[in-house]
Amino acid sequence: TVNCLDQHVEKSPNRVALIWERDEPGTAVHVTYRELQDLTCRLANTLKKYGIQKGDRVAIYMSVSPMSVAAMLACARIGAVHTVVFAGFSAEALAGRIMDSGCKAVITYNQGVRGGRTIALKATVDEAVKNCPSIKHVFVAQRTDNKVQMCDRDISLEEEMTKADSVCTPESMDSEDMLFMLYTSGSTGKPKGIVHTQAGYLLYAALTHKYVFDYQQGDVFGCVADIGWITGHSYVVYGPLCNGATSVLFESTPVYPDPGRYWEVVQRLKINQFYGAPTAIRLLLNYGEEWVKKYDRSSLKVLGSVGEPINKEAWQWFYQVVGEGRCALVDTWWQTETGGICIAPRPSEEKAEIVPAMAMRPFFGIVPVLMDENGEVIEGNDVSGALCIAQPWPGMARTIHGDHQRFIDAYFKAYPGYYFTGDGAYRSQKGYYQITGRMDDIINISGHRLGTAEIEDAMADHPEVPETAVVGYPHKIKGEGAFAFVVLKKQTDHEDHIKEELKSIVASKIAKYAVPDHILVVKRLPKTRSGKIMRRLLRKVVTEQSSNMGDVTTLDDPSVVKEILDAYQKYKEKSSS
Repeated sequence: TVNCLDQHVEKSPNRVALIWERDEPGTAVHVTYRELQDLTCRLANTLKKYGIQKGDRVAIYMSVSPMSVAAMLACARIGAVHTVVFAGFSAEALAGRIMDSGCKAVITYNQGVRGGRTIALKATVDEAVKNCPSIKHVFVAQRTDNKVQMCDRDISLEEEMTKADSVCTPESMDSEDMLFMLYTSGSTGKPKGIVHTQAGYLLYAALTHKYVFDYQQGDVFGCVADIGWITGHSYVVYGPLCNGATSVLFESTPVYPDPGRYWEVVQRLKINQFYGAPTAIRLLLNYGEEWVKKYDRSSLKVLGSVGEPINKEAWQWFYQVVGEGRCALVDTWWQTETGGICIAPRPSEEKAEIVPAMAMRPFFGIVPVLMDENGEVIEGNDVSGALCIAQPWPGMARTIHGDHQRFIDAYFKAYPGYYFTGDGAYRSQKGYYQITGRMDDIINISGHRLGTAEIEDAMADHPEVPETAVVGYPHKIKGEGAFAFVVLKKQTDHEDHIKEELKSIVASKIAKYAVPDHILVVKRLPKTRSGKIMRRLLRKVVTEQSSNMGDVTTLDDPSVVKEILDAYQKYKEKSSS
């Protein structure tokens, strides 16, 4: 926090650190570096008063706001480890993360506000901490005027902060001490707590923020990501604040109160760099150009895309319509595990070409390699393979909390001596990189990474459903959607009822965005003789490539393929009628 706050407060205390674009349109709140330091120190002293010490873990379950940023920085200031849980996650998902990380406290709001609706945050926390004996206190800030139930362990955050001292000496930390944990989906059902440390992470977030977006002092940086994701950590909070930037906190949605929201904000706040997700661009593209052209976007210099590979149509629309063909568009590739951007079109030589929908150029110190099936490095250009990184970089994750072996197995075992990203990539004739997508059972819904095993595990809790298999399929807006195949214990007339129950189970165990778009009931799943479900066959069925099923000889009973195809055809006909 000294790098993110104190150094700037000394030089220019009245510089604006955060512009909070609240959900209610046109009600932006400006927070200076001095004000943010004051907020952070009071919050830090409040945590200390209630026994939070260096090394303790604290969960943050809040919507994007100056208070949630101060909560992150307050933890950092006293050497506590924050784990931010996206405020759209269910009570069960929150409880799982609290238990895995052993949090002592939760910081939350009474309610959240998004797209004109209030979201029960405190009530969700109450539900979650019932099963979390490690939680000693729940700090509750006020986002709305509505009263919520408070009990003995609950502490009214603002009340305590007014009593707290506004000076808090920062804890001295080792460069490799833990700064935060952030949970991300793995290919097994259990999310993994990715660990980032102090010095390397901050250095990497700050450098990539400065050079990829050509950030200049005085620019207004608009990253519209939520702090619950790594993008919000690196490019809403740590990177911009370390660079003394003015960072926009966007609490709303791209379509509230109408599909012009982003561009109205760009005009009103005079945003210079706009960093968002392809899924939002695909959504807005459907509403037409008039919503964009209504507003003055002349302040924009750089556009950025993050969270999933951007398709050409969305790229062109973003570049031509939003950026009027005059802004550099950086399609950035990176992961929760990498801490910051690894491959992007900028920095580069002045005016160097940018190829649409391509991440292109590795950042300083990043050495990408493509590997073949035999674990050999693929040389030359115009080739595809598994994307690995050949040497360490400052921002890389250090471990998975409580399970270092899983960390080694997930990232360093497949290709010994290399970091395996889990993505496939193509290296063009000119040596540029294009990401082609995940190589494992992980799908990307609206930029949110989700292991299909997580959805399957949730649905398997239904008493009527002994088996499920979930695969991703291309979705016009979300990039990918989830398609679930389920086997029922017995024939029933209540299929539709069971499907609805399955959807609500997934929403309550994970989050609403994880709910499958389609659920198809089948008699059985395609399995190998050793009992492994062949998901690639199911993928072929839903992407309608059933003419080339590939090798099905390893199936226990190859006739299952026709059975599933027939069920899929019937389902499709029923859906279209």
